[in-house]
Amino acid sequence: MIKEIRNIKAVALGLLMVSPVLLAKVDLQTAAQLGKSLTPIGAEKNASSNGLIPEWTGGLPVDQGVMNKKGEIEDPFTTDKPVLTITHQNAEQYKDRLSKGQLATLKRYPDTYKMVIYPTRRTAAYPQDVYRETIANATQVESASGGNGLSHYRFGVPFPIPHNGKEVIWNHITRYRSSGVAIKSSQVMVRPGGQFMEVTNDTELVYAQGIKEFHAEDNILYLYKSKVMSPSRQAGEVLLVHESLDQVAEPRKAWKYLPGQRRVRRAPIVAYDNPGRNSDNGRTADDLDMFNGAMDRYEWKLIGKKAIYIPYNSYRLYDKSASIKDIATPGHLNPDRIRYELHRVWVVEATLKEGQRHVYAKRTFYIDEDTWQISVADLYDNRGEFWRLSQSYHLQYNPDSVPWVAGDSIYDLISGRYVASGLTNSFSEPVRFNLASSKADFTPPAIRRWGR
Repeated sequence: MIKEIRNIKAVALGLLMVSPVLLAKVDLQTAAQLGKSLTPIGAEKNASSNGLIPEWTGGLPVDQGVMNKKGEIEDPFTTDKPVLTITHQNAEQYKDRLSKGQLATLKRYPDTYKMVIYPTRRTAAYPQDVYRETIANATQVESASGGNGLSHYRFGVPFPIPHNGKEVIWNHITRYRSSGVAIKSSQVMVRPGGQFMEVTNDTELVYAQGIKEFHAEDNILYLYKSKVMSPSRQAGEVLLVHESLDQVAEPRKAWKYLPGQRRVRRAPIVAYDNPGRNSDNGRTADDLDMFNGAMDRYEWKLIGKKAIYIPYNSYRLYDKSASIKDIATPGHLNPDRIRYELHRVWVVEATLKEGQRHVYAKRTFYIDEDTWQISVADLYDNRGEFWRLSQSYHLQYNPDSVPWVAGDSIYDLISGRYVASGLTNSFSEPVRFNLASSKADFTPPAIRRWGR
């Protein structure tokens, strides 16, 4: 069992420790580890010494766990049996493999919250061009604007052999989700007693490589638009975001279309700790996708790597036969729908800079080594007290070879409320990957037409 966070030098096979200087690309000899001792995207290829985390052998084959035209995915692991169940009563025994937020949630809901642990399945797999581009990135991509931007980057993992916390977070922000995604999903705000409000959204996200008229000088990481479909009083509201690759050189741009006013307005506050859209103040704008946007308000420290239990292979949560009512139980998501596995994660601590403002004074992120997805986030208030636990629910989308999620959640352990986002259970349509689009589809006039 891994009992403590390991030194980066030992984990990354002899790489340098974090230094005050922002490092980025590595030399050819170091990059040669990718595809050998490291996977092509930078994870440790070997099994753990205790055998609980297996060797990565290429991920889930593309003909398994396939999403059909109805949006259904067959669970390839239905015969797996739980290896243990963690509750408040036995949590102390496993505390070295739990985040502080997970421990706090077990304590907050001692009679209903549990973590059912299954055998570890390293299912993450990518298209070959992502592997090739990531290996090239290792010796080419550099940090820009004090680590708040990237240079010489197109797609793939920018820093497969990271040296500091910002590089790890960049790997999360830019992680592969194909050239573009179209998804219809629900966001659910759940009260302590279990009453919930569901807002459904039609969302499109297109990365630079999926934009037909993209030019390198455009400084675009992705284009995003999301339209509310229900409830009826909000239907037609649209949020449009142009996300910059270098947010110091050019901050994020955002617009909103409000059908009642039939006008598109600039939305300058869709960032940082401003309230997340339609979340009943249950999350911040930069909580979406576990973390998004500019990193300039925090000091980022790469703590190291360790093995913890994280949500993984979340086929039961994705299951189209499960309704939102089945999933959104009081206090937390239905634990019988959540599968946890032991995985190695990078640990990054973000501490609010002196003189900066944010509702979170500290955030500890646990980033899955096989996907660069933030799997768990412990969130602290300005008194330094633990406040919220955020988790994402990994899922491998085949045959497109896209490691992503079946949704995410953020539990407020003080109020007892929570928000779950990205749930597709209310929709029969499949998630569409490799979306290609035109810049003209992501303009203020375009979202006005779309909102109508």
